[in-house]
Amino acid sequence: MTSGNAQARRKSTDWKVVTVNSEGRVGTKPDYVVTEEPMEIRAEGPGQEPVQISVTMRTPGNDYELAVGFLYTEGIVVRPDDVRTVKYCELVEGEEQKYNIVTVALARGFDMALARRAMVTSASCGICGTESIDQLLQATEPVDRDSGPTISAKTLMSISDSIRAAQPTFDRTGGLHAAALFDSDGAVSVVREDIGRHNAVDKVIGASVMAKTVPLTRQGLFCSGRLSFEIIQKAAIARIAFIAAVGAPSSLAVQTADVLGITLVGFLRDGKANVYTHDYRVKI
Repeated sequence: MTSGNAQARRKSTDWKVVTVNSEGRVGTKPDYVVTEEPMEIRAEGPGQEPVQISVTMRTPGNDYELAVGFLYTEGIVVRPDDVRTVKYCELVEGEEQKYNIVTVALARGFDMALARRAMVTSASCGICGTESIDQLLQATEPVDRDSGPTISAKTLMSISDSIRAAQPTFDRTGGLHAAALFDSDGAVSVVREDIGRHNAVDKVIGASVMAKTVPLTRQGLFCSGRLSFEIIQKAAIARIAFIAAVGAPSSLAVQTADVLGITLVGFLRDGKANVYTHDYRVKI
């Protein structure tokens, strides 16, 4: 498997801004804005031509992990050995275009029905909540009660600060989400940043697929933003049984986590948190 993500392109861009305040003072200063560019994800199996699976707006960096993580959470990649190589496109001219197309070559053929589903996955796909959960249950099973970390409330409160310290681009721009894995001791690993919450999660899961550490039955997932159904879905496919976020969960996220046996924590900030489902994994 090709594991390189070598890319010298910047995650932030210098910009000159005009500053104003309520007292009428005007000035100028340099600022950094987070880079946002499209990336096309392609897949090819033996005897299959490369097929466009998705186009996502992302922050450059860890592009291979993003591509592999997305394909894994969509069911196109089922196990780490399915991934043969990952590479940037070599068929188009120009550096900018080259680094915005990633092709994942698989060791086996893939179902085009899954590819078509991935192409239309969005928050407004028209599927109701019950149908969404039913479809997810067809792709995976609820996690075991013994899965996931059991963590003390005190340790849980420290996780966001640990992850915040590992966000160099956020320090420069203030415009990125983070996702990370943590264990029962609160030790944080595989921190990834992206302008998109879902992309950050896919990068974390993709890194785990490429490292052959999935399923993530002993790890928890941290997200810096709010929690939607799609993030719960991605975690469930990776067999993550504990999800904690700085922001609020949606009703469908809570319902899905409850059905799948996942502990869901929201509003993890300022020394407080809300535990929405399966609170036995949080020790008071």
